[in-house]
Amino acid sequence: MKNRPTSSGDPAPDAGSAPPSTGGTADAKARAPRKPSVAAARRAEKAAMHAQTTEAVAPTHDPRAAKASYSPEPVMTTIATPAAAALRKDPARADNWKKLPLEQLTDADILAMPDEEYMNEVQLAYFRRKLLALKQDILANAGETTEHLREDTVVVPDPADRATIEEEHALELRTRDRERKLLKKIEQSLARIDSGEYGYCEETGEPIGVGRLLARPTASLSIEAQQRRELKQKLFGD
Repeated sequence: MKNRPTSSGDPAPDAGSAPPSTGGTADAKARAPRKPSVAAARRAEKAAMHAQTTEAVAPTHDPRAAKASYSPEPVMTTIATPAAAALRKDPARADNWKKLPLEQLTDADILAMPDEEYMNEVQLAYFRRKLLALKQDILANAGETTEHLREDTVVVPDPADRATIEEEHALELRTRDRERKLLKKIEQSLARIDSGEYGYCEETGEPIGVGRLLARPTASLSIEAQQRRELKQKLFGD
């Protein structure tokens, strides 16, 4: 088949050259970066979010961290109670409760008493005396708070001083509120002494222990029962 002749003004195309019409466009498209599809972008975003979540949550599953943060005994706050938990039984004081009058007995003497004398008449009288003294201190503090608030009724012109006084009053009132709750527990403890139930756990009936009662005379639960109750409150609320 013969080639069609070209016009006199146009040169014949070279057989070895590529067509000029589409080559440049194809090269430009090949060099241009491809835009990621919507699905790929979503997958990348989910992967990044999963990595961040894993990095933030992973340390909480470390058993060493959980063990370090766990406290086997609850933290209990008491007011005006002696540091009886640091006392140890002294065999030399084991018979002091028989020799000394009640007014001269100390926490160490009560702690050194034999286990078979738990919550006998001497111990009940000693704890009654301790609870009454604690009650008297709370009532005295409440009276001092009333007098203090009455004396500070004068208006202070300086805003900074006035704010300081108001903060002190708020702190003092919060302290009195805690003591008011403690006063209620003291009355309940005195009632348990009268009924013969003092010193025994309300839930299990087991002895609370002299050491715990010396540190917290209003305790009505053993350490184990107190821990179980606090755990339930933490998990399920009040």
